[in-house]
Amino acid sequence: MSFFPVVRRWLVPPTLLQVSLSEMALDGAEGNEGICLWLGVRHEDETATVTHAVKLRGDGVTKTPANIRLTPELMREVHAYAKGIGKQLVGQIHSHGKEYGVDLSFVDVRCGVSVPYYLSVVAPSYGLDDDTTWNDCGVHIYHPDQGFIRVPNGAVAKTISICNQITLEEHTVHGSTIQ
Repeated sequence: MSFFPVVRRWLVPPTLLQVSLSEMALDGAEGNEGICLWLGVRHEDETATVTHAVKLRGDGVTKTPANIRLTPELMREVHAYAKGIGKQLVGQIHSHGKEYGVDLSFVDVRCGVSVPYYLSVVAPSYGLDDDTTWNDCGVHIYHPDQGFIRVPNGAVAKTISICNQITLEEHTVHGSTIQ
């Protein structure tokens, strides 16, 4: 088994997008990008199952209108939590303002997570539109030999599959305190 098996499809709980949008809208209301990390399990059958939405708080995260910065210490907290529950970081969503679109920015590509078959979703309008659908977002997958590739809108439903049998768990990482 490879540590990073090929993933072509993410099974997600039906509430994942709405929970993530609500989290990002908190920062969007202040004119800043927002973020939500997704934990789950990668499977050998080219699927990953998302089970947890992780919200980030405290000094380890800085959010501005065009950038999000996470400290290594905060990411260690996320990874320690994931390891403790037998999950791993399989994706994330962050928001862009209207003027930035839903493609990954130069900073997203250069400084973001570059792990094989990592899902990186960009929500429009700082996550403030409750009617946002998966097709409104930019869906990107990191490929080991090519970098991030955007999934065409017509293939988003095959890439992100809603699974009513998965219940989303939400957690907040705040410095060294996990709730």
